[in-house]
Amino acid sequence: MPLDHTHDPQARSWLAAAQAEGCDFPLQNLPFAVLRRRGSSEAFRGAVAIGDQALDLAALATTGAVTGAARAALRLAAEPTLNGFMAAGPAVWRGLRRALFGLLREGAPFEAAVRACLIPLDAVEYQLPAQIGDYTDFYTSLDHAQNCIRILLPQGEVTPNFRWLPQAYHGRASTVGVSGQRFARPLGQRLPPGASAPVFAPCAAMDYECELGWWVGPGNAAGEPIAIAQAEEHLFGACLLNDWSARDLQAWEMAPLGPFHAKNFATTVSPWIVTLDALEPFRTAWTRPAEHPQPLPYLELGAQRARGAFDIRVEVWLHSAQAQQAGRGPVRLSGTSFRHQYWSPAQMLAHHTAGGCSMHAGDLLGSGTISGPGPGEAGALIELAHGGQQPVDLGHGEQRGFLQDGDTVILRGWCEAPGAVRIGLGECRGTVLPARA
Repeated sequence: MPLDHTHDPQARSWLAAAQAEGCDFPLQNLPFAVLRRRGSSEAFRGAVAIGDQALDLAALATTGAVTGAARAALRLAAEPTLNGFMAAGPAVWRGLRRALFGLLREGAPFEAAVRACLIPLDAVEYQLPAQIGDYTDFYTSLDHAQNCIRILLPQGEVTPNFRWLPQAYHGRASTVGVSGQRFARPLGQRLPPGASAPVFAPCAAMDYECELGWWVGPGNAAGEPIAIAQAEEHLFGACLLNDWSARDLQAWEMAPLGPFHAKNFATTVSPWIVTLDALEPFRTAWTRPAEHPQPLPYLELGAQRARGAFDIRVEVWLHSAQAQQAGRGPVRLSGTSFRHQYWSPAQMLAHHTAGGCSMHAGDLLGSGTISGPGPGEAGALIELAHGGQQPVDLGHGEQRGFLQDGDTVILRGWCEAPGAVRIGLGECRGTVLPARA
């Protein structure tokens, strides 16, 4: 879509916190989530973030401040899940976003009524923003793939198909949780070093993977692929996603069918979904080295190459149990940008449906680990610590080859560009607990 008044960097909200330095949720963002007041028995309902507040869309729907077609969209977005709103499509999403922008802009009418619908963000609790029918995790960072391969084979290379198609596996929607998820270290089969037979034991090589989650909007009928040119019309927006990984279980079970126990125990997403409309100012060129295979026609972005990628910055922080007990803050481990990804979200969705697979509103696509080409841009601990052989220094006598019990991993994401207001994705937080007996 072209930029419009909702991207105007001069636009300000009557809520002063929306203009605070480093704010993730200025007027130009307006991401969606599902929440309620923490500790209450209220129904969960849709909300939009502005500054340090959540705009309760169910409460707003009772005020009469939103009229016309946007009012029907508001009712959809106020439901306990966003599936219906996601299914409604880009015109409906855009209409509501513009209406909310108008209500929250400085000098707008109905300020008192809208202000009465705000809930402080530090007073809410979240549930998953949509009922997830299916979850697919991709493997689309060339830097991540090469880094992992070269831990074992210094001159190793990715398999030839990596440069021809966006690789993926089907994950488990049942164990996707929202930020704040706490999960037990998984049990599974692993082959100890030098052993000839596996053991069934707790994972000894727990890792995180810094990813984005892309939420599907309108679906497609079985047997009717989504063309690359229309793919973004079927993507509602993005969140942060941590694809927790049990590396030792993964190494044993991967051949020949891919991860199973190594991935199915937990996946954590951030609660706020930033729409593609809000991400528009942060598009960048999608590039492919001339010497690499170019996409087959069904994956070729064509004219979209000039703006087919997104410069979404991501960071990984680790807060150990020891640091928490001592009152110290988390340690930054790495940071990079989604613009380095080898395949775009549109290509992921087009490939997913190319064989006839149907998608439904609320389906979730993981981007795959986001790693960049430079030092300190790895999106997983297996890369940073070279397979656990070179532990990362956390300071105060702590090191990590892999995650320990009590470790909390925090993903953060944001976008910034000249001539645009910085917007954020919030944070995605999860904690590893001891394995169950």
